Amino acid sequence: MKTVPTEQAAGMILGHDITRIVAGDFKGPAFRKGHVVQKEDIPMLLDLGKEQLYVLELEQGILHENEAAERIAAAALGKGLSLTEPVEGKVNLKAAYQGLLKVDVQGLARINSRENIMFATLHSDQEVQKDQNCAGTRIIPLVIAEDKIREVEDICGRHFPVVEIRPFKACNVGLVTTGSEVYHGRIEDRFSPIVQAKFESLGSRIMRQVTVSDDQELTAKAIVDLINEGADFIAVTGGMSVDPDDRTPAAIRATGARVITYGAPILPGAMFMLAYLGGVPIVGLPGCVMYFRASVFDLIVPRLLAGESVSREEIASMGHGGLCAGCPDCRYPVCPFGK
Repeated sequence: MKTVPTEQAAGMILGHDITRIVAGDFKGPAFRKGHVVQKEDIPMLLDLGKEQLYVLELEQGILHENEAAERIAAAALGKGLSLTEPVEGKVNLKAAYQGLLKVDVQGLARINSRENIMFATLHSDQEVQKDQNCAGTRIIPLVIAEDKIREVEDICGRHFPVVEIRPFKACNVGLVTTGSEVYHGRIEDRFSPIVQAKFESLGSRIMRQVTVSDDQELTAKAIVDLINEGADFIAVTGGMSVDPDDRTPAAIRATGARVITYGAPILPGAMFMLAYLGGVPIVGLPGCVMYFRASVFDLIVPRLLAGESVSREEIASMGHGGLCAGCPDCRYPVCPFGK
């Protein structure tokens, strides 16, 4: 470190904290070690009695923590994210729009295996909102050799993008409501409004709803008719259990759809079905979607709306973390469900 007159310190790096004391009101750091002195900081520094400052001198090939964090974040940055200005050496990655967060977990681990580097993210495959903080990175020391950052940039290049947001498609959803009790008006349909609200929150709309009794042929016909009318996503509610009169899975098969899975290792949501008729996803939604804030719907449907194809193997892997803890106050997705 060297000593310089405060008036000449603009652009230099503070080598120590500078404390500000306001009697009876405040005592704390006005400027922290590592802060890059700005021209507008100089009057305050002089007001604090600092006519001279200890500053760091960076040798060639050595980076300050702010520049290092900016370079790491920029190298990892995919679509749908923006970078914050560095604050005390940390840069955050924020969502530019609502969508599905995708993280290359292997690439992230390789970044964090490098000494004195940290990069933290939210869990992959969850819905995030515009301006939500999704990741943050910094180096551990105040300065670092540039070669270390080049190594991280090389990792990011091989795993690019390490972090991105995939936007949800605005789908026209065909909704098929099954159940003789609803069809004949014996009970109120409380399931459809919940499904509609979930799709709308993800940027899609229910283009038309068809209500049918527990009849395999009528249900299959309703699915095909809605696709012919332009639906690019089908949701079928009701009739998903193993009761003799629950015929929704058989009706979905009867359309000629390719079934990915009937059943998922997820609670709530074990009786979920996923199939494709042509390129149109068809989901059979069990009744738990109506009663639980977070269910199989929230783990799989957002991925489908982001344009992903979810395989049977991926669904099978969801058993680890697929048990909802049933918290009195649901905070999903800020919880382990589905992680």
